[in-house]
Amino acid sequence: MSKRPDTKETVLLALELMRRIPRNGLVTAKELHEQLADTEVSRDLRTIQRQLEMLSEHFDIERDDRSKPYGYRWKSCSQGMGVSILSEQEALLLSLAEQHLRGLLPASLIKTMDGFFVQARKNLEPYNEDKGKREREWLKKVRVVSTTQPLLPPKIKPGVFEQVSNALYANQWLNVDYENAAGKRTDADVMPLGLAQQGPRLFLVCRFKGYDNERTLALHRIISAQASTFTFERPKDFDLEKYDNDGRFGFGNGKRIKLTIVLDKENGYHLLESPLSKDQQVQKLDGDLYQITATVVNSAMLDWWLRGFGDALHSSIKENLSEKIV
Repeated sequence: MSKRPDTKETVLLALELMRRIPRNGLVTAKELHEQLADTEVSRDLRTIQRQLEMLSEHFDIERDDRSKPYGYRWKSCSQGMGVSILSEQEALLLSLAEQHLRGLLPASLIKTMDGFFVQARKNLEPYNEDKGKREREWLKKVRVVSTTQPLLPPKIKPGVFEQVSNALYANQWLNVDYENAAGKRTDADVMPLGLAQQGPRLFLVCRFKGYDNERTLALHRIISAQASTFTFERPKDFDLEKYDNDGRFGFGNGKRIKLTIVLDKENGYHLLESPLSKDQQVQKLDGDLYQITATVVNSAMLDWWLRGFGDALHSSIKENLSEKIV
């Protein structure tokens, strides 16, 4: 016989459900059940359905029973619960977080935050000329800009990000059906280790089952993904920051070289402000030229960057005490 929940547990479940019911849009019992799956107040679907029925009878919660599954939301005249007390500054912070972190947070967490995101947007709507005016204006005053030609993000198959991010969050094995750039498809179990956003694209760093080296998979090339119920112990020898610093996302293998380039002042001055490395050295040459020397990761991205200077670049790469012209 299952243990009957005590009053405290019942109240906590009710509060958690009320916190997750939106003011705009509808949420179903199944969606709330999924949101609570990894929390301390996780309950079976039928229990959540009963709680929602009770809450809709005693609170300003509207049940849309025109079709199944039923949807729930706070009535328009209601202030809702919890999220309505967001200050303008908190609403601004949440709006910025939604814009720039949505692709880097686990899908389960995004779902739990949706109510806050909706209320943050509501708080910043121009329904009041004075309240939140400066916070609304701030959203139009800041922007993250691209350092390369702007590209639209590739489309990720439905459900892929949710499965990938949840498996990464819970250290669960992940089965993927992956098609590489050459059109070759692979079905494999992988150990998700990291998620990275590079420009408009998202990449999964993982290890294939039976191997101890890392691979990088583009999320938009994953045909389908399914998180397993089996978990793994995260490898102690893997560090996502080091993986990035080794130039892995720039198609390098971690090998560092001493790079020496000569640029005119117009093309090279920005490197005095944003150095290539901590050991960068700059020497002024005749003719308004800069000779810049730095230790960098040898990668395809470095080659692309150097070629972008075109005829303005006079350079050589010193590798293993031998020189080769780029």
